[in-house]
Amino acid sequence: MAADTTPTSIGPAPVDEVRTQTRAETDEFLTSGLVPVTCAACATTVLAKKNSPQHTSIQWISDAATSCPELAEQVAAGTPSARARPCARLRESIAAADREGVFRRA
Repeated sequence: MAADTTPTSIGPAPVDEVRTQTRAETDEFLTSGLVPVTCAACATTVLAKKNSPQHTSIQWISDAATSCPELAEQVAAGTPSARARPCARLRESIAAADREGVFRRA
C-alpha cells in the first residue's frame, strides 16, 4: 500500500501565533528607541529615533501642520503637509538631544 501524500492543514493555532509574533516584531521595529523630544523653538513634542547619524525617524504626537509654526506656514502657502520641508528648528532640537546622548543605538 502506498504512503498517504495528502497535504495536512497546520490549523489555525500556528497561523494565529505567527500573526501575533509578526505584530509584536512590527511594533518593536516601529516604536523601539523612540524618545520624546521637544522643539526648543515652539515646544512641540515629537517621538524621535536615531537609527544612524544620517537617519532619523520622527513620529508626530500632534498634527504637524498645526502644532509646528514652520510647517503650518508651508501648509498655509499651499504645500501639502506630506511634502513640506522638515522644520529646521525641530531638526536642531533632535540633533541637540543626540549630542546629549538621549538616543540609544543598536
